Amino acid sequence: MTQKAAAATKKAVRPDLDAELNNLAMSKEAQPLFDAVKAHINENVAPITEEFFRLGEGRKDRWSWAPGQLELLEGAKNKAKASGLWNFFLPHSEIGRGLTNLDYAYIAAELGKYQLASESLNCSAPDTGNMEVLEKVGTPEQKEKWLKPLLNGEIRSAYAMTEPGVASSDAKNIATRAELVGDEWVINGEKYYISGAGDPRCKIMIVMCKTSPDASPQFQQSQILVPIGTPGLEIVGPMTVFGHDHAPRGHMHLKFNNCRVPASNMLLGEGRGFEISQVRLGPGRIHHCMRSIGAAEKALDLMVKRGSTRTAFGKQLIALGKNLELVSRARIEIEAMRLMVLKAAKAMDVLGHREARVWISMVKAMVPEKVCVIIDQAMQIHGATGISQWSPLSEMYVNQRHLRFADGPDEVHHMVVGRAEISRH
Repeated sequence: MTQKAAAATKKAVRPDLDAELNNLAMSKEAQPLFDAVKAHINENVAPITEEFFRLGEGRKDRWSWAPGQLELLEGAKNKAKASGLWNFFLPHSEIGRGLTNLDYAYIAAELGKYQLASESLNCSAPDTGNMEVLEKVGTPEQKEKWLKPLLNGEIRSAYAMTEPGVASSDAKNIATRAELVGDEWVINGEKYYISGAGDPRCKIMIVMCKTSPDASPQFQQSQILVPIGTPGLEIVGPMTVFGHDHAPRGHMHLKFNNCRVPASNMLLGEGRGFEISQVRLGPGRIHHCMRSIGAAEKALDLMVKRGSTRTAFGKQLIALGKNLELVSRARIEIEAMRLMVLKAAKAMDVLGHREARVWISMVKAMVPEKVCVIIDQAMQIHGATGISQWSPLSEMYVNQRHLRFADGPDEVHHMVVGRAEISRH
């Protein structure tokens, strides 16, 4: 059966499919949870955010947390746990709250408004994707040793894929080599921009590496658990993003020099790295987009407040030039992005991750780029303050701009969408 015929058959079997995909309402069951998350952010996260970052200023060791910082964060986490607001990111899971991807989309948009909100609910990347992988493909021993403390928010983790020597946007190019010697995997290679690996709380990494170079391309890669501190794993130092090292979490440059881990650290099986990637690249690919909508809302809010409280040339800034149109366009773009992300989430719920891939790629190509524009315009209305340490906007821009690489470059997502569109004809 051709792809076109299969699609026609599927639609015939599900004549209500379009209507179902366009029903983007939050479930009644999730509404109280959504309200509780907003209350938690307002009561437990927003009040500590400024103090959290103030405590971290000027610390002697940039790669550790300053006294009092983690105590503030743990306080918010404990309040979230006590209220049952924990591990929402696992859709359709018995471990989390069993939310659909659509329900979680609404919650994640709220989390994107404050830097500490996601971690206060144990919903931060890259832990979310790593926990999802461990839950779905980990052995009982792997789950006990690594998934359990991650789910409890006791440790952090990292995901090591990107390499400086190859075009990592095509994962078939990954060159870090792992060879089975006796009952150990011996890993040699180099990775960079490994987010979170500098955090002293980071204890485990999932490493993508080539284990079967003679197999067909889709079966050459594997994913292996490598604990931080393993002999042969060298953390060379941080890579910067627009000059920022994002300490103490950082985006680290790593080298594997005959790094040995037990054979039992293999995830799922040799040569099944791409199969595992499909597990984490479903929800994981749109979590950032969900949170980015919250960041865009925050930027628009700051834009309007600044423009309404400053005057120049006899008028409020917001009324000068095309600033009012910028506000209008930002609101229109935010609502368009919201609908797109909600539909991608619903497609994952209805069609499954694989069939929803085109929707996922659409939002990955669209959202970070448009949010960057909105933040940039908010910075412009703030004048010099917008690019200074007195405003959160410059850091927000840096975070958004790097997302256009972090989950695959824009061009890859456009390639997926373009190919799908051509195949329809």
